[in-house]
Amino acid sequence: MPQGKLFLIPNVLAENTAMEVISPQVREVIAHTSHFLVENLRTARRYISSLKLGINIEELHLEILDKDTPLEGVSQLMMPLLKGIDIGVISEAGCPGIADPGALAVAYA
Repeated sequence: MPQGKLFLIPNVLAENTAMEVISPQVREVIAHTSHFLVENLRTARRYISSLKLGINIEELHLEILDKDTPLEGVSQLMMPLLKGIDIGVISEAGCPGIADPGALAVAYA
């Protein structure tokens, strides 16, 4: 079985700017991804909803990956990748994996 892909999904820096700054390619990835690692459940749901992609937020699998996530917990969060399921990493603002907990997912991958 092929492994899933880890997508680093940029988030907006200012409210109400998603439609102007988030590219169609990123929207396409979000629309076809059901598993996400996020810093905050509420703001991640709000962000995904703001893109108006017709996604049922309740059907998504969102897991917390934040500064308090132990290194040992990262491997558990990444298990869907080994089952061929893609995972999107969404930080609170900007691009994940630079100076936030998304770097743990990138290092694991």
